[in-house]
Amino acid sequence: LGRLGWGQHFGGLAARVDGAFGSDGAFAHDRLRFVDFVEDVEELLEEVAKREGGDEEAADGFEEFVLRHYRG
Repeated sequence: LGRLGWGQHFGGLAARVDGAFGSDGAFAHDRLRFVDFVEDVEELLEEVAKREGGDEEAADGFEEFVLRHYRG
């Protein structure tokens, strides 16, 4: 995010996804459903795009893309 000039958003992003991954870096399925996590990330991306004056619609395909990719 820093390289894109969006570093100021990282603190909020980190706080919102805190606990989604274990100490080993694996997704914590026992704490959060993956589909809920992906939906939250898409909403975060839309918020960042809106704050930066971009098109929040650009993030709309994120959830579908990720779920399709990881569901096979």
